[in-house]
Amino acid sequence: MHLRIPAEWEAQEALLVVFPPKKSDWAHSFEAICQTYITLIQTVAQFQPCMVICEDKHTLATALPSLQNIELIEMPTNDTWIRDFGGIGVYKHKKRQTYNFIFNAWGGKFEASMDNAITQKLFDEGYLKGKLKHFDFVLEGGSIDSNGDGVMLSTAYCLFEENRNPHLSKKKIKKTLIKLFGLKKLIILEHGALMGDDTDSHIDTLARFVNKKTIAYVKCYDKTDVHYQELKKMEKELKKTGFDLVALPLPSARYFHEHRLPATYLNFILINDAVLVPTYHDIYDEAVLQTFEHLYPKRRVIGIDASILIREHGSLHCASMNIYTKKEAL
Repeated sequence: MHLRIPAEWEAQEALLVVFPPKKSDWAHSFEAICQTYITLIQTVAQFQPCMVICEDKHTLATALPSLQNIELIEMPTNDTWIRDFGGIGVYKHKKRQTYNFIFNAWGGKFEASMDNAITQKLFDEGYLKGKLKHFDFVLEGGSIDSNGDGVMLSTAYCLFEENRNPHLSKKKIKKTLIKLFGLKKLIILEHGALMGDDTDSHIDTLARFVNKKTIAYVKCYDKTDVHYQELKKMEKELKKTGFDLVALPLPSARYFHEHRLPATYLNFILINDAVLVPTYHDIYDEAVLQTFEHLYPKRRVIGIDASILIREHGSLHCASMNIYTKKEAL
């Protein structure tokens, strides 16, 4: 294929994260969330470079035990969810290009002007190199998932939400994705949602490819849980895709300030030689880690406590963006 969106298990040059700004929605748990990010950054740096956008790199440098494999980049941001406003990598004629879409904070829910400008700034200042292409189209990285072989997963709740691309028909939105990413097949799930999710059902909270032929998905085993019926309908849809399926349990209900949080094990990160899996001090944590060890026997599976991260309705995958190698390395 001359145009292809890679799968996240492919070779990476770096992982990009945004360290929480002081004046942000993290004020309620600032010290705790900083520690979560330090753990994440240090863990990534054991395996590959980690690029960290922050508001004060000198202060952050003193908080990190080591800067080996870590590059600090000083830039202002509104928030931390780089998966959704970071550039999306594709391969065209086996060379990496970066797509820069419009980020409007999940349909205009929050202020996002600084986040929307980040990808251009990273290229302008030389932190990222290669070809950057801009599109007048709202798309978040967490809303799509690729098997690296021409098949993409997404959700109707997000893709067709009225505040993303209101001027475009459903048909035009589908055609745009198929063309831009060189797709053979676009699977758009009509069901699947988690309470407390600001993203309108991003696929990276619900179902992800774990290899070319297999989709892992969230399954609710508690018939009394408010999610049970909706996730059962999603499972029924997934069974019709023809892909092998692996069920990951929905974590037990978690709350912060009396609001249910969108805890999910699907928000894992794939990096070179490792899988970083969110954990929640939950009865399912250990079994899920074992499932990932079975799925990725050649990678180290590492659980990272994401209990604080979900207070702002995201988890590990939402907090990161993978930068693929400059040339295909399959």
